[in-house]
Amino acid sequence: MNLKKPVAGFLVILVTLIATAFVKLDDDPIQKIASALEKWSSDAPFEKVYLQLDKPYYGVGDNIWFKAYVTVGGKHQLSALSGALNVELIDERDSVKQWVKLPVTSGVAWGDFALSDTLQEGNYRIRAYTNWMRNAGEEYFFQKNIAIGNAATNTVFTQASYTYSKLNNGQKVDAVINFSNLDKAPFAGNEVNYNVRINDKQILKGKGTTDTKGNLSISFINATSAPVTSGKITTDIKVADKKTVSKTINLTTTSGLADVQFFPESGYLVNGIRSRVAFKAVGANGLGVEVKGKVIDNTNKEVAEITTKHLGMGSFAFTPESGKTYKASLTYPDGSQNTVNLPASQNDGYVMLVNNTDAQNISIKIIGSSSMTGKSTYVIGQSGGVVCYAAKNTNGSINFGAQVAKNKFPSGIAQFTLFDASGQPINERIVFIQHQTDILKVGVSANKTAFAPREKVKINIAAKTNDDKPALGAFSAAVIDESKVPVKDADESGILSQILLTSDLKGYIEQPNYYFTDVNATTAADLDILMLTQGYRRFEWKALLAGQFPTIKYQPEKTLQIAGSIKTSGGKPVPNGKITLFTTAGGTFIIDTVADAQGRFAFKNMVFKDSIKFVLQARTAKGGKNVDIVLDKMPLPTTVKNKSMPDVQVNSSAALLTYLKNSKAQYDEEAKYGIGNHTIMLKEVTVTEKKKNPALANSANLNGAGNADQVITSDVLDKLGCVTIDQCLQGRLLGVIFRGGIPYSTRSQNQPMQLIVDGIYVESDFLSTIPPMNVASVEVLRTIGNTAIYGGRGSGGVLIINTKRGGEYNYDASQIYSPGIMTYTPKGFYTARQFYAPKYDDPKTNTAIADLRTTIHWESSLITSKDGNASFEYFNAGSKGTYRVVVEGINDDGYLGRTVFRYKVE
Repeated sequence: MNLKKPVAGFLVILVTLIATAFVKLDDDPIQKIASALEKWSSDAPFEKVYLQLDKPYYGVGDNIWFKAYVTVGGKHQLSALSGALNVELIDERDSVKQWVKLPVTSGVAWGDFALSDTLQEGNYRIRAYTNWMRNAGEEYFFQKNIAIGNAATNTVFTQASYTYSKLNNGQKVDAVINFSNLDKAPFAGNEVNYNVRINDKQILKGKGTTDTKGNLSISFINATSAPVTSGKITTDIKVADKKTVSKTINLTTTSGLADVQFFPESGYLVNGIRSRVAFKAVGANGLGVEVKGKVIDNTNKEVAEITTKHLGMGSFAFTPESGKTYKASLTYPDGSQNTVNLPASQNDGYVMLVNNTDAQNISIKIIGSSSMTGKSTYVIGQSGGVVCYAAKNTNGSINFGAQVAKNKFPSGIAQFTLFDASGQPINERIVFIQHQTDILKVGVSANKTAFAPREKVKINIAAKTNDDKPALGAFSAAVIDESKVPVKDADESGILSQILLTSDLKGYIEQPNYYFTDVNATTAADLDILMLTQGYRRFEWKALLAGQFPTIKYQPEKTLQIAGSIKTSGGKPVPNGKITLFTTAGGTFIIDTVADAQGRFAFKNMVFKDSIKFVLQARTAKGGKNVDIVLDKMPLPTTVKNKSMPDVQVNSSAALLTYLKNSKAQYDEEAKYGIGNHTIMLKEVTVTEKKKNPALANSANLNGAGNADQVITSDVLDKLGCVTIDQCLQGRLLGVIFRGGIPYSTRSQNQPMQLIVDGIYVESDFLSTIPPMNVASVEVLRTIGNTAIYGGRGSGGVLIINTKRGGEYNYDASQIYSPGIMTYTPKGFYTARQFYAPKYDDPKTNTAIADLRTTIHWESSLITSKDGNASFEYFNAGSKGTYRVVVEGINDDGYLGRTVFRYKVE
């Protein structure tokens, strides 16, 4: 349907006049709606984060390089709201393995993670957010899944496949696991012990032998009716020299049928009104699956055909009738069949039909049932909290519509809502506005068409707006050897897909980059179907219009601060107390302040590097020393279920095989020349013995020495080579995660564990000050049976440090507590490392070393000049192949750009 002009009775209201035209009409719904949106967007402007990474997956020993872009508001301008960004590396057990805080300047920041050789291979995710973004919830944080493989010590690689079949009231699962080495040679005739666990319950335990192709077949019955949320198959395969290698394989959720949901356009099916219905079929792994079938009524009459169009999504249209019910008869890829009920239709209401195919205009048609005759309605179109379109039905017609110019909206998600006369929302439809006018044209070229290995390359960038005006902006660039790092463009996330699409939606979006890589009529139609299956949920209309605005719990973090209270030993505030903060790191720094009447103090507007130790000294107003310093703590957000879980790879090692073969060769080459940051890896040996409580000298455990959930003694700690004890314990304590060096029990992630050193209760962050060489043992208390004796102090778990007594490393724990004095190592700003690559025009460069780099170059801070140009230079690696250059960035107006450029190295 193409409407050339507004239908009679549908009055379009100029948005720019809303504030004045209705200023005296306090009861006008449009004014009320516009005012509520304006207050929400001004009081709680939303920030978004995007990280460009140097490549899509990694190996242990690699570095992850990233550039962060922080935007604010619906026009995606670089944010001046926040001055700090948190970036975390989280493992598949939802434990934070690394955390850096980065200074944000003019909306950008950059940093890196060094992946230790001792890191366990598997599926990880990177999470990034500002403190202000915590008000919106973790659903709106930046999150990206990455696979990390291990070619340095890994000798066995697995690949698993699963088939499902119905068996009585349960389900039979047939798993085939293939075992091979890095060269894809099978482990044939090898004995394998296996254990199958679903939802943390053991389903099967057994033993088998691989066949000539290296395959092991395992069959089991999933008899539970509960949904499968997690599952793993743990295997121990005997390889050469009677050595055993353990492998853990993710088990896809055990369901053969897809979950199919139906979404009537604008929310409802109304009898007698032809409606478009979108559907989404999702498999057990969370990814879209193909289905086909038909829609039938309760007389078995077919009313529509169903066929998926893209990633399990599609749409159809039909006219529901009063007194009838409808269901879909579906056939799945494996031939199985099922029926799913459609939402019930209603006799009264409206249907809002939107046609987004025209390049210039959005066509809206609203059709109501006869019972809606004479009722006033309003339409609001908003984007990013800004009303871009408003109209009202002046004569109560039940059939009206309009053409809405797309240039009223910025690129991104636009929400159209139909309101009744009282201002209550009735129908909703979101559409995606995909302009080219606010997308940067980023031209990327090289100084030659083809290059030789180790040859110098110059990359030129020319950034322009759509009208060919130079674009001054911030950019970053990654160059990889695509022959060693295979990439699928549709599977990537880019600055366009993240800022314009996924950051505004709570749910998982499969292959978001597909909609931006090659924009055409097909991708636009598929994107519109995606919009039909989604909802805009940054706010709820009913709460907003009732004046119930979100509570602002977290303030923007402009700089760093150290704040807290001065209290008496009995916990009462010390008014007007004096407090001094000083450190000798990087030179002597001293600053003091006076607490307020409630004993509160704050050292604001500070900038300091991470891991700097401060000393705080507090006194009463009269100089008394017998006071305590209680610092404010802001716990990190809990790590909830990964919303991008469907992207997690079951066969991470197999998917990385090409990359890991090169990684292994690079690892060996660097080890041969004694370069790189590599650890001497020892073969894993498992010793099983009867559990007993170790006799721990000087234990302060109130349950008795060794009566703990886990004990680690000095003979283990002394071999780890850590600088501080918190570094030694990270990743080695069961059921404990570390955030910023502070331990949290997975049973209570909002409260740090109580730290006890030689019987003295201390703050949890003091852990980072204890040298491992001084520690005799560590006792971990997590379960209620072990923590109950500690009362409320033990509710978050207890970590007991027993130090050595006498001898060379005497540690006087009694000096930890001194009234009015405390040491504190806050989370400071991380200083990003400089990307290093060999320079072959330097005669000192050792050219005998094979250059097997996969990240050829990383450019974190590219600023285009006033003519929109920038450039950078680097040397190719030593390998031939296709090199891939990805340039992304943003200008001052919030225009985004992304370009992929390739060249040959021959």
